[in-house]
Amino acid sequence: MPRMIDLIRVSALPSNLMHSASRGSLHVPAEEMIEILVHLATKNQIFGQQARMTLASWDENASRVVAANPKTSKEVLDYLISADNLRPALLPALLENPSVREGALVDLMAADSKDVIEMMSKSPRIKRSARLTEELKKSPHLVDRKVEPVGQKAVLAPPAPSPQPKPAAESAPAEVGLQTLEAPSAGDSVEDGDVPDETVHTYLKEHADELAAEGEKPFQAIGGMYDAIDLETPKNVVAEAEPEVKTEPEAKPQAPVVKRPPIKKPPGEEEKRGSVLQKIANLDIKGRIQLALKGTKEERSILIRDGTKLVAFAVLESPKITDGEVERFAGQKNVLEAVLRQIPMKRRFAKLYPVVRNLVFNPRTPLDLSLGLMKHLLVQDLKNLSGNKEVADTVRKLALKNFKAKMETSNKK
Repeated sequence: MPRMIDLIRVSALPSNLMHSASRGSLHVPAEEMIEILVHLATKNQIFGQQARMTLASWDENASRVVAANPKTSKEVLDYLISADNLRPALLPALLENPSVREGALVDLMAADSKDVIEMMSKSPRIKRSARLTEELKKSPHLVDRKVEPVGQKAVLAPPAPSPQPKPAAESAPAEVGLQTLEAPSAGDSVEDGDVPDETVHTYLKEHADELAAEGEKPFQAIGGMYDAIDLETPKNVVAEAEPEVKTEPEAKPQAPVVKRPPIKKPPGEEEKRGSVLQKIANLDIKGRIQLALKGTKEERSILIRDGTKLVAFAVLESPKITDGEVERFAGQKNVLEAVLRQIPMKRRFAKLYPVVRNLVFNPRTPLDLSLGLMKHLLVQDLKNLSGNKEVADTVRKLALKNFKAKMETSNKK
């Protein structure tokens, strides 16, 4: 009797069964179900999107078993190890699976992810492979590492200790779940702390190749940072223009005119904001990176919107950044998609429930990331997400599915 995957490959199933397959609802072993989903995700235009959504939320333990199994098909392993579909929790198993192609690992090394490179640098398989070790050395994230030969093999030497202070959240127990964490305190700022110059030098050195490729890009904010304050208009021009707005007095107004008091802004707030923007606009890339690492909260709030990825990433690397800031960044629509991808790659931020929630609710967050993080949401947030018309239809549908599943489980208890 042919396997279900063989029937699907030759389009021998009716559309209702194909739809069930894309939702992972066929009664087949988990390994075959994942193989079916990967086939649909990569080959089928009608059910591919639903299959990708199902794969992104597939049980992590079952996925890890498939990722570690040398007998798993090449098609499935190539899908799981690709940068677009990679789930970080599966990476250790994929790295040590001998059936995962070295070429696929080399392609993953080319992806711009510091945390992925860090995990790969600890892989015994990569340490045993001269080719993979040499390819890994090309990563800008490993420029400070030395590769020392051991016998006929080469291994990556451990990184030198960084002078960057370790955030308090990093020392929290690893077993703390996302759903048990409280919202970050508004007073967790460390603005008064001084960031050593070595932190800036290390960042610039790690990203030297990318920095050279960027050239001298001027500051250009995502979403139009200059809309709120016109830095090119002198204040005296505005003052002279105001009297021209006056109109001729009316002889007999039909109703009394109620004058509303103008909205009062904090004194000097607009001028201060404009001054910060002017300061940033006059800096080159290296200057903006230094400001992102060492500057104030207000400067970080502007630089996180920088159209140059290296600058925006430097904001997330700042030892002075607070959990509350990251929570706000996760919900912003005027940042690069790469920034939203980078936030959960950091363990400190990925453990914060408000950050995860804001990322999933953010319509700018890449679809695969939203689908992967959704499993951490609480029931009420899933319900709210299922009715949120700003996010993609795929996200709403999966939220509704997960909400119903959790409610059924709760009712059974």
